[in-house]
Amino acid sequence: MSAQTHTTTPVTTPRKTNARASAGDRRTLRKVLWGAQILLAAFLLVASALPKFAGQADAVRTFEEIGWGQWLRYVTGAVEAAGAIGLVVPRLAGLAAAGLIGLMGGAVLTQLLVLEPAWALLPLGFAVVFAAVAWDRRAETRQVLRRLTR
Repeated sequence: MSAQTHTTTPVTTPRKTNARASAGDRRTLRKVLWGAQILLAAFLLVASALPKFAGQADAVRTFEEIGWGQWLRYVTGAVEAAGAIGLVVPRLAGLAAAGLIGLMGGAVLTQLLVLEPAWALLPLGFAVVFAAVAWDRRAETRQVLRRLTR
């Protein structure tokens, strides 16, 4: 038996360049945000807008406490439903998220000033997620706005 000398050359794996690493990170972020968009859209439509349209007792009572009349319940439900639909349309997701930030701002103020201050954290958390979606979808939003202004 003869012993052979076996030399190996070190195997190097190519490192990700900054552009490739950030593109991969961006894809991951987009997937995470897409999941959040779907969940929030389902929540807004099923658990928030539909009870307002159906006149669920809790929704009616809440808007009575606010004191601006039941018309606000319908407007709020319509904005939530439109925002929910917009969140799942990639081209409209950024605009929908931006509009929903405004709605959540109103919800935070209403909770703090009129209803139950502790519940202001929920719409505040939603607003943070909507801000991330609006930022991530800013290119699509610019495109849509450019087409509207032609």
